[in-house]
Amino acid sequence: MTKPDMSPDTEPANGPALTHLDSQGQAQMVDVSTKATNVRQATATGSIAMRAATLAAIQSGNAPKGDVIGTARLAGIMAAKQTSMLIPLCHPLPLKKIEVNIEPDSDLPGYRIDATVKTKSETGVEMEALTAVSVAALTLYDMAKALEKSMCIGDIHLVEKIGGKSGHWQKQPSP
Repeated sequence: MTKPDMSPDTEPANGPALTHLDSQGQAQMVDVSTKATNVRQATATGSIAMRAATLAAIQSGNAPKGDVIGTARLAGIMAAKQTSMLIPLCHPLPLKKIEVNIEPDSDLPGYRIDATVKTKSETGVEMEALTAVSVAALTLYDMAKALEKSMCIGDIHLVEKIGGKSGHWQKQPSP
């Protein structure tokens, strides 16, 4: 099987070239040294669904492990700072702001998790925002699993990114 030409100036017939592959198809960290340093921000979201009784126990502070929401929020912040250690080929970035919000949603029932990450650097912070949401959700699960093991983490996605060569991008609502 031959590998497609993945040089930076070539776009395969099915779309743009993958920037994390060299011309031989080997994984590589993208060289961002010539990119402009500017403010970049990304927001991601996700959810964790659970039984109404589990949600009520967490909200009332009756979870066996203690402060579920505070611990999950802190874990999300810490995870954003460790993204380059967790995701291969991510650049370590000087993060300037990390905000993790965890709000109850009785319609799930469960929690909605949002993370916004900001930097002034040569590359974006989408992965840091997504990692913050993911680890906050996993920590929420861990802190509440004694109450319920069937909780479901889902719908983790990028909502918005600002800055960089591609400018401002925002997820469009589903029709």
